[in-house]
Amino acid sequence: MSERLQTLSGLAPTAKLPAYDRSRLKSGILHLGPGAFFRAHFAPFTDDALSAAGGDWGIEVASLRTPDVADNLTAQNGLYTMLIRDTSGTTAQVIGPILKAHVAPRDPAGLLARLEDPDIRIVSMTVTEKAYGFDPATGGLDLKHPDIVADLANRHAPRGVIGYLVEGLARRRKKGIAPFTPLSCDNLPSNGAVLKRLVLEFTSRIDPDLHRWIEANVPFPSTMVDRITPASTDATYADAERLTGRTDMAAIETEPFTQWVIEDHFANGRPAWEKVHGALMVENVSAYEKMKLRMLNGAHSLLAYLGYIGGYEFIRDVMDDAGLAALAYRHMHAAARTLDAVPGIDLDHYASELIARFANKAIAHRTYQIAMDGTQKLPQRLLEPACEALALGDRAETYAIAVAAWMRYAIGEHGNGDRYELRDPRAAEIAALIADVPRTGLAISAALFTLPGLFPAALTGHRAWTQDVSDKLEILIQDDRLPLF
Repeated sequence: MSERLQTLSGLAPTAKLPAYDRSRLKSGILHLGPGAFFRAHFAPFTDDALSAAGGDWGIEVASLRTPDVADNLTAQNGLYTMLIRDTSGTTAQVIGPILKAHVAPRDPAGLLARLEDPDIRIVSMTVTEKAYGFDPATGGLDLKHPDIVADLANRHAPRGVIGYLVEGLARRRKKGIAPFTPLSCDNLPSNGAVLKRLVLEFTSRIDPDLHRWIEANVPFPSTMVDRITPASTDATYADAERLTGRTDMAAIETEPFTQWVIEDHFANGRPAWEKVHGALMVENVSAYEKMKLRMLNGAHSLLAYLGYIGGYEFIRDVMDDAGLAALAYRHMHAAARTLDAVPGIDLDHYASELIARFANKAIAHRTYQIAMDGTQKLPQRLLEPACEALALGDRAETYAIAVAAWMRYAIGEHGNGDRYELRDPRAAEIAALIADVPRTGLAISAALFTLPGLFPAALTGHRAWTQDVSDKLEILIQDDRLPLF
C-alpha cells in the first residue's frame, strides 16, 4: 500500500490536479453531509470554478451523523480523488477545495461556532430527503421526526439539520452578522422552498422575531442536481491508488455527465459556478427539477425495484434486459407528457441520453442502493406525475408497474424465501400493515394504499388504476423473475 493522499506533490501524472493555489483559499462554504454525492457534484463544481475563474471559496464539511467520511478527509487534508468512469476508461481528478472536516456529534459547539462565523456565507447540504424532518402529507414540518422533536425541545443544542440552521441564523442575528445562504442540494421538489418552509415553521414555534428576520433577509435558492454516483467499493480505492499513486480512503466514482441548475439568489456572494460546464444559473429551477425527478429519478426507481426483486445487482445489468430497458424508455416518455416545456432541453434527446447513462457499463450503481427510502422518494418521482397523467386521460400504466414493483419490494422477501432489510424510514409501519394479510396482489396493495400520507386520494380513489396496480403486483408475487415484460 502506498502512502496516504495528503498533498498535491509527487502524484502520478495520470491524475488531474487543481489549477489554483489551495493555500489562498478561505472558508466561505460550510457543507452539511459530505457523502459520495457531495464529493461527486458540489465539491467538483466548486473545484472547477476555482480553476476557471479564481477566487478563494474554500469549503468546510460537517457530518451530522457518522464520522467515517469526515475522518478520512481530515487524514488527507481535505483532498480526495474523483474517478470518472465510462466505457472508454477511467480518469482521476484530485479535488482540492475542502479545508476542514467536522463531526457534529463529537463537537456540536464547534459546528455552531462555524455557523455563526461571518466568513461562512453559504451553508449547503446533501443530507438525504429523510433528514429534513419533512412531512410529505402536509408539505411542512414533521412534528414526530426525532430530530425535530429534540431540537424544538432544546433549540440551543441542536442535532438535526433544521435545528442547526436555525440556531446558526439566530446567533448571527443576535450579533448583527449578515445571514448565510442555506443551499439544499437534495432531491426534494422545490428543495429551497421546502427548506424555507421548514425553517419558518420551526422558528414560528420558538421565536417570532427570528421568524420575521429570516423571512425578510434569508434567501433559500432551489437547485436541481444530477449525477449518478454509486457507492465506493474496493475497486474504487484500488483505481484511485493506481491513478494517483496514493492511498485514498475518501475516493468516489461517478459518470461523465453532470448537471447543476441553481436559482441565482444569494445573500452574500457565491463561487463562479456558471463558468463550469454543466452548471446553469437561473431565475427559477422548477421546470428543470420536475424534468429530472420525473424522467430520470422516476425511471431509476422503476428499474431499481424491478431489478432488485428480479435478481439484478446493478442498474447496468437491468438495462441488459431489452424489455426493462424499453419499459424505462416508455416511462420517460409518459413522464415527459406531464411536463411543460423546459428551456433549452429537447425531452426526446434527454430520454435517449438517460437510457445511455443507465446502460453505462463502467458505473456499478446497485439497485438495492437506489431502492432505499422509497416512501420519501415515491411522491415526487412517481405519485404526483401519476395523478397528473390520469387527469390527462392517460392510463398511467408505467406508474402502476412502478408502484406494484415498490409494493413487491416492500414485502421484504425474495421469491425463494430469503429475507432482506427494507431500508426505509417507515419500514416498521410497512411491515405492520402487511404482516397479517394474505400474500396476494389485492391484499398487499389494499394494505399499502392505506399507509398514512403516502398515496393521494386521486390515486387510491381511481378504481381502474388501483386494480392495475393490484394485478401487476399479483404477477410479481407469483414470479419475481419479471414475466410482466
